[in-house]
Formats: sequence, structure tokens, C-alpha cells
Amino acid sequence: MDNQSITSDFMLFNFTEREELKMFYFFVFIVLYLAVLTGNLLIISVILCDHHLHNPMYFFLMNLAIQDLGAISVIVPKSIANILMNTRHISYFGCVCQVFFVVFFMSSDFWILTVMAYDRYVAICNPLHYETIMNKQASICMILAVWVSSLFNALLHTCFTFATPFCSNIINQIFCEIPQLLKLTCMDLNKNEIKLIIVICILCLGCFFYILTTYVSVFKAVLKIPSKEGRKKAFSTCLPHLFVASIFLLSSFIAYMKPPSSVQDLATTVLYCFIPPLLNPLIYSMRNKEIRFALSKLLKMRNLS
Repeated sequence: MDNQSITSDFMLFNFTEREELKMFYFFVFIVLYLAVLTGNLLIISVILCDHHLHNPMYFFLMNLAIQDLGAISVIVPKSIANILMNTRHISYFGCVCQVFFVVFFMSSDFWILTVMAYDRYVAICNPLHYETIMNKQASICMILAVWVSSLFNALLHTCFTFATPFCSNIINQIFCEIPQLLKLTCMDLNKNEIKLIIVICILCLGCFFYILTTYVSVFKAVLKIPSKEGRKKAFSTCLPHLFVASIFLLSSFIAYMKPPSSVQDLATTVLYCFIPPLLNPLIYSMRNKEIRFALSKLLKMRNLS
């Protein structure tokens, strides 16, 4: 068969043939999606509106919230539309775009978490030079490096993934995912893509160990703080980020190291697509007094207006 006719569009994961279960999945997806939108938009609004939060830590947190919104908005609306229209189709171009933006936002998530770890390290372990090291220009350069490197990473992965023809168009996933697409190729796996995956895995492991060693140093420094209030304040800014990084890494590890199964695929997809962006705003708002205060002030101002 002609490869172009096979891959003119793709067939995504079929949730179920039962109408009542489709409505259940639709309800779950729409509720979780709206919760993620609400939580992350509140975080972005609070940081933008409150000048007390205009510092590197909250600047990086705002970018993390933008990333969370982007990642889930690439995946979930299409799934909701497919459930409503009782279809599984996604166009070839739509699949290419989905792969590009999924890789772009997911990789930027990891780099942002690494930058945030460095920010907390400087703030706790080198507080006298914090404003000099983490000035406005440095923060903007760091976040630009995150987005630009993620852009090139996504571009390379997308080009290598779609460089080979596909022998099937059935994707066992609710969105176009590189591991699932590589299973459909007619030829041997693209050597460039394999090399790129190896490089990215090494980089991710490097970032993971960097975050780990950074927080070992941070906690050692925090325990040396003489005042109880000082230790409490330091922990309140460090623990949320550590929780967020742990959730993202754990959910990604479970998603990509699981044994193949349709039910497990759907469950783990929901896990790493919804749980990190859903919990991030909750963790930061619950553990951070400045976020809670700014949020209550913003809500009071809106109620008065």
C-alpha cells in the first residue's frame, strides 16, 4: 500500500464502545481540565498582579504554570472533542503538531524545575549574593535558554520521528506520542532519533542528579539556620518545588517504564498528563504564605469590584 495513504491520518486510542462510559470519560476529562486551567491561571494572575511576587522564584513559577497549561491544552481538548464526536481520528499534520508541542512543553518542564532548584540553592546557600547572581537579566536569560533549548529539542524529535514511513496508523494512546509512533515505522528505528533519545535521557538523568544534590546542600544549609522561624520559611519555599519535581519525575517514570496494557496506558496517561499540572498550583498555594496572601488579596479585590 502507498505509505502516504496509510498515514494521511491516524487512529487514536479507543476509550470504549459503551456510550455511558464515554460520557463518564468526557466528564472526568472536562472536570480535570477545567481544574488545571483554573489553578494555573490563578497562579499566573497572582504573580502578574502582585508586585511583591516580582522576583526570580515566582517568575520561574509563573513559567512553570504557563508550561503546564500548554502541555495539557495540547493533549486534552482533542481527546474531549473525539469523545463528543465519537471519532478516533487525528490528521497527519495534527499529529505532527501534537508531537512537537508535547515534547516542547514536557522538556521545558524539566529544564524549568532544574533552574528553580538552582534558584533555591543560591537563595539558601549563598543569600548575600542572591540579588547579584539571580538578577532580572540573569533570570530572563535562564528562562530564554529553557524555552529555546526546548524548541530545538522538539524540532529535532519531530523531524526524526516523522522521517521514516509508517506501516500502520493505529496509535495505542490518546495523543500522538513518540514511543507509540516509533512502533508503527516500516523500517528500522531512525539512528538519529535513537541517538537523540539517548542524549536526552543522559541530560534528564544529569538534571535529576543535579536537583537531588542541590537539595541535599540546601537542606544541610537550612538545618544550620539558628532560628526556628528562619528554618520554617526556608522549608516553605523549598519543599513545594521538591514535591513538584518528584511528582513530575515519578509520573513520567511510571508512564514510560510500565508494561504494555490498554487499561494501564490510559491510567498512566491520565497520571502524567493531569496530576502534575493539577497538583502544582495546590502545592505552591498551600505551602507558600506569600502566594496564599496574594491570592486572597486578588480575590477580595475582584469581589469588591
